[in-house]
Amino acid sequence: MTRRVLAVATTAVLLTSGCGVLSGGLRGADLPGGANLGDDPYRLTIEFTDVVDLVPQSLVKVADVPVGTVGDIKVGPDWTAEVTVFVNGDVALPPDAEARVRTTSLLGEKFVELLAPENAAAGRIADGATIPLLRTSRAAEVEEVLGALSLLLNGGGIAQIRTIANELNKALTGNEPEIRALLDDLNALVGALDDHKSEITRAIDEINRLAGTLRDRKGQIETALEDLPPGLRELENQRAQLVDMLQALDRLSGVATDVVNRSQEDVVADLELLRPVLAKLVESGPDLVNSLSLLPTFPFSDGTVDAFAGDYSNLYAKLDLDLSDLLQNMARSGEPFPGPDGPLGMLPPTSQLLGPLLGPTSPSLPDFPLLGEGDLLPLPGEIPATPSRDPDAPERSTTPEPTRGGLLGGLFGGGEG
Repeated sequence: MTRRVLAVATTAVLLTSGCGVLSGGLRGADLPGGANLGDDPYRLTIEFTDVVDLVPQSLVKVADVPVGTVGDIKVGPDWTAEVTVFVNGDVALPPDAEARVRTTSLLGEKFVELLAPENAAAGRIADGATIPLLRTSRAAEVEEVLGALSLLLNGGGIAQIRTIANELNKALTGNEPEIRALLDDLNALVGALDDHKSEITRAIDEINRLAGTLRDRKGQIETALEDLPPGLRELENQRAQLVDMLQALDRLSGVATDVVNRSQEDVVADLELLRPVLAKLVESGPDLVNSLSLLPTFPFSDGTVDAFAGDYSNLYAKLDLDLSDLLQNMARSGEPFPGPDGPLGMLPPTSQLLGPLLGPTSPSLPDFPLLGEGDLLPLPGEIPATPSRDPDAPERSTTPEPTRGGLLGGLFGGGEG
């Protein structure tokens, strides 16, 4: 009786345990050889676009070492796969850790690999953190690799590759020196580019700055492009006038070239003649500058302005008048000087011009060879050729003129009152 009761109790316990396992599912049962989660594991949520055939209780590895398990897999609100994993608390991952789904072998099971990026951030990922889609991926499946290989072998370019190889062999056969020279030139080109690497980088930077400037002035560029068509239409409307203008300019250039060629010698001669004038002008530069201070206030210099007490001033001047120099200057001036009775371009007789000034002269004074009563002095350019004097001709009378008075008689002496 006791043995029968013990058997019934054992059967009931086994049935109860089996029902509990079935109700919880075999997925909740720990498998032998799984990862050690430790006493204080932390939870992470990983978002994947595709988890392939990943299942709960799959391994979570870091550097191919099991550090956790997959707890749950569900579909997120944006139709992405959300995988919940539990990781051993002793495993430290950076805040920007990455995750991907891999296969243990060619036909093995899937697992989640956690890894740190090259430039990982400092710190440690928090419990309950989420690894977003930007930092997750999955490895290529065997089926995908075989499918791509079948496309390459069946409808791919294997035959074309063979054709390309044959053509390359034909092209290279017998052209080894040229190919070698080409490779040497290519090597030299690459070396030159490497030597000018800094200049190339600087040019690229300048292009980048130019692109930035153009982007900042996008509005002005758009305005200019919008205003360009009306300007082009206006040029099109004036095309005939522009063509006529260009043709006229062509004719003008021909005439100007001919004029320059013909007047070249004269222009060069004028410039040669102008050289001494400019040289003298340069030499008189200081005197010219100093004379500018006198011209506006002639006959007083600007230094005497402060000496004026009112609107007038006294001037004492000493003039040296040489009558012969005055006459010579008047004769050399080239200007017509009509006398009282003489024609234009001739000086009047001396008696008419200087009579009132000289006054009566004394008979004792020597007879200067002045102009006679009826003689006229021609101006420069109008002097006729003078024939040589005949020695047999009678000499001119040198009888002195009667003495007369005048304004300057006292200056020349012998005058009568």
